[in-house]
Amino acid sequence: MSLTDAHCHLQDPRLEPHLEAALAACRRAGIRRWIINGTRESDWPLVAGLAERIDGAVASFGLHPWWQAERSADWLETLEAFLTARPSAGIGETGLDRWMPMYDLPDQLAVLRAHLELSRRLSRPVSLHCLKAWPELAAAVRDCPPSDRGFLLHSYAGPAEMLPGWVRAGARFSFSPAFLHPRKAHVRRMFRDIPLERLLIETDSPDMPPPAGAALLPLADSAARPLNHPLNLRLCLEALAADRCLGADALGEILEQNAERLFF
Repeated sequence: MSLTDAHCHLQDPRLEPHLEAALAACRRAGIRRWIINGTRESDWPLVAGLAERIDGAVASFGLHPWWQAERSADWLETLEAFLTARPSAGIGETGLDRWMPMYDLPDQLAVLRAHLELSRRLSRPVSLHCLKAWPELAAAVRDCPPSDRGFLLHSYAGPAEMLPGWVRAGARFSFSPAFLHPRKAHVRRMFRDIPLERLLIETDSPDMPPPAGAALLPLADSAARPLNHPLNLRLCLEALAADRCLGADALGEILEQNAERLFF
């Protein structure tokens, strides 16, 4: 069985000291592909370099709402240049965030629409982030639909009542290790209602770690805070398999087919 981490940030400097060991452990566990999402112009070259160096890594380039205020005047032209030079690359991470301090929703929407239009024009999948702005995101996707390739609602924790509408719109939904925390039990239950053909798994590493003591390879940053990493993808697989009353290998094959359709 082979697995794909549908959303991670291996370019993050917190992972650099551990990356080679973590990826080697991943390969031994059957995790062989990683969708590495950029978040700002300054990390796009790092993402591109990792995708060139790591067998199985796929680049994705985008502006995260947390960082879009620092973008350059020609960011969209730069983004398109990165994408056109790499036909296998996706778009993301981008999206909307009303949880962050002093958010500028009109500016976020303008940046999001630019990504969605680029997705449609270049026929690339797009990975979307959303916190506390689900109706606004749904309206943006409806008014400016992305590519027919599809889009990923990464670490989906939006309202359960919006699931049918997102499914009709073509969304995929990824489950992360953070959803194993007891306080996220309602999110885990919601994933039981998502059609199997729309499910993916991700780590969002180095963020969104699993509960304390659950990590398959305990790692920490320089301040001794726990780091998430791609090996924890196995935790997602095992949890979803248990919730769906499926064998891990059988579910893994379905998830890999889903990743293949979206990203490859």
